[in-house]
Amino acid sequence: MQGKAFREGISARPILPPTQGRIEAIDLARGIAIALMILSHTVSGLLGIGQVPDWGMVPIHLITKFSSSLFIVVFGIALAVAFLPKTDSPDWPRRRLKLMLRGLEVMFWYKALTVVEMLPIYAPGDILDTLLYQRFAIWVEILGFYAIALLWLPWVLPLWRRMPLWLRLALPIIIAVMAGWLERHFHFWGIEPLKALLVEDADHYTWGQLSRLPLVMLGLLIGEGVLRTYWDASHRRRLVLGLVAFGAMLLVGFLAVSLPMIDAALMSAAWNEGKHPPELPFMLFSVGGALVILALCLLGGERAAAWLRPVTTIGSDALKAFIFHIVVIFLVFRFLLDAWQAYTYPQVLGIGLAIILATAGWIAMIRWIRERA
Repeated sequence: MQGKAFREGISARPILPPTQGRIEAIDLARGIAIALMILSHTVSGLLGIGQVPDWGMVPIHLITKFSSSLFIVVFGIALAVAFLPKTDSPDWPRRRLKLMLRGLEVMFWYKALTVVEMLPIYAPGDILDTLLYQRFAIWVEILGFYAIALLWLPWVLPLWRRMPLWLRLALPIIIAVMAGWLERHFHFWGIEPLKALLVEDADHYTWGQLSRLPLVMLGLLIGEGVLRTYWDASHRRRLVLGLVAFGAMLLVGFLAVSLPMIDAALMSAAWNEGKHPPELPFMLFSVGGALVILALCLLGGERAAAWLRPVTTIGSDALKAFIFHIVVIFLVFRFLLDAWQAYTYPQVLGIGLAIILATAGWIAMIRWIRERA
């Protein structure tokens, strides 16, 4: 009987209850990812990583390495919670179109913020090449990843929902291995931008659609669990414990592959070594920490989201948060104030924290104005 139950479970397709309202714990997790990103972008955009003292690299800048993985995993969770249960509904084409139009909106802002990022640093010809995908920016590239993903992922979400559990569990591993092999052994007919967009390239700071897809799929799997457990305290605790255990296992794996040079491995992660293209030690560290943060957000639930309201507010509108902090760092500080390396590291940290609070205030103010209009 147990063997039959196992076979039925591993072959099951997801049965997803509809969401019972907005889950602010997801906004909190996304907000933490963006806040860490803002802190990292402020330091690298106003000071430069080479000017950061060792005590700033580890632990402060090291902690920001959880940001990108947490952001992408939460992206998958949000897709699962908000859209996956609707893929078999009659109005799915309308919802699919909504996601794709959001992708076009993100693409517009990706291109606009590319100009903002590059304006203080590069010549017009370099900016034009970047807009035409002949080269890539740095700080806004994750927005380009989301823009492209939102144009094609809505077409495969119904297929994901029809897959048995064993295939949904296996696919992230299969695609990660395939993307790694393609990055190392396939040259995409000499078209570097195509390679960078799909599986990343060492010469370009990009987020590959295939190389980061396993994190989106991990988020989809976690999102299924959130839909089934979030409103039941005992079931939610099991999900939290599972995420903590998985995250801790990945962090232990990072320590294992880093022995005996743990200090050097931590410093390498802080320096983004192994981030683009993704390498095993960096991803073990980044994803492991991201899952622990996510688990704590789910454990705290709506109460934690209320306690950390500015961070939750940032996570409730990620696009506005991204636009605001890039404009402040690169248009205001770098371009208008000519503030490149004008401040000490502690001062830059203070500016970063101020931008985080200002971002939350900006989003809250825009929301307040719209509600009264």
